[in-house]
Amino acid sequence: MELQLDDLDRKIISLLRENAKLGNKEIAAEIGLSVTPTFERIKRLERQGIIQKYVAVLDKKKIGKGLHVLCQVSLKAHNLELLLGFEDEVVHLNEVSACYHIAGNYDYLLSIEVKDMDEYQLFLKEKLASIPNIANVQSSFVMSTLK
Repeated sequence: MELQLDDLDRKIISLLRENAKLGNKEIAAEIGLSVTPTFERIKRLERQGIIQKYVAVLDKKKIGKGLHVLCQVSLKAHNLELLLGFEDEVVHLNEVSACYHIAGNYDYLLSIEVKDMDEYQLFLKEKLASIPNIANVQSSFVMSTLK
């Protein structure tokens, strides 16, 4: 069920997406409300599950994750047990920062963050290739992130 958001809700969401550390007072000043109704709106958005969590965006190079790879994976077979088996294994790999079940020529899109090409090659050989039922892997290397 889609929840109804008004312009103030959308503005709050936009501000928090840009900087999740903004305080209620700062948000209130930006949207033209006092602190208490702003706080209540934020809490409602959290209760409704619209705001699910607050995260820190890291400089990947500074933490040794300078290579970002988008890896498309197709499976040999598509029964529920094999799909769930793949998903269970891939979500436990530290290098995988996101996993999407997709429609199209491939079954999954993995976002992988590693130090460099050598570490990615090791990841492919020792971790991804050890997961049963993988038919094909296609890797694309992120050159820059625009948004």
